[in-house]
Amino acid sequence: MNSQQVRRVSNWLLAAGVICLIYPAQMRAQVQSSTSVEHGTATTQTKVERGEAIYVSGNNLVVRMENGEIRHFTVPDNVTVTVDGKELTVHDLKPGMKLQRTITTTTTPKTITTVKTVTGTVWNVTPPLSVILTLEDGTNKQFKIPSGQKFMVDGRETDAFGLKKGMKISASSVTEVPETVIAQQIKRTGIMPPPPPAPQVDIAILVDETPAPAPPPQPTRVAQAEPTPTQLPKTGSNTPLVGLLAALSLAGSLGAGLLRRLFA
Repeated sequence: MNSQQVRRVSNWLLAAGVICLIYPAQMRAQVQSSTSVEHGTATTQTKVERGEAIYVSGNNLVVRMENGEIRHFTVPDNVTVTVDGKELTVHDLKPGMKLQRTITTTTTPKTITTVKTVTGTVWNVTPPLSVILTLEDGTNKQFKIPSGQKFMVDGRETDAFGLKKGMKISASSVTEVPETVIAQQIKRTGIMPPPPPAPQVDIAILVDETPAPAPPPQPTRVAQAEPTPTQLPKTGSNTPLVGLLAALSLAGSLGAGLLRRLFA
């Protein structure tokens, strides 16, 4: 390699170094970039969870869900529950409260399209890897050539192998990035437990303790004693006994006479 060739290589390396140094300051204004966002159809899903608070202590909340599952939550102080139009924190919750959490999830697909356009004059090209362009402000910038990249030259489309030094070209790079945006809205409501039943109150029954008036005294009847008889009364005589004996004797005589006749 002679001195002239060495001088050319040195100048080329110096120019490349100058390009790398000045690009951050100047090239940003030479490459045009635009971004657009296209939103797809959003879908909404709603999930409702219900349960009953069975334990509350500090920020700890234990809930028995509708399916019987016991779940433990650590509830931050800034999370509130709407009960009877009031916003309550976890410190205001009581066992027995009916709690409900409604989770609304909105999923929105979108496509972010970025278009970068550069215009310049070909200073050097290494197909199909890269090309160095002289931009409108006179600076040079090396660009990597994406696979399948096309260039517009005088209204005609060509690839990296069709580029020549001195051609004024325009190239655009289109990048599409799909994304999904998920947004959640959580609504918490509650119902206070029913008040405890009122204690039974014994109804006092008024009793009139005034003593009833005593009945008027009844006149005392004095039984007059009958005089003791001096002799016992006669209650019977011997006449019936005598008659009975006579009847028996007569019956016996009649019976004896009858027997003699029967056996004579």
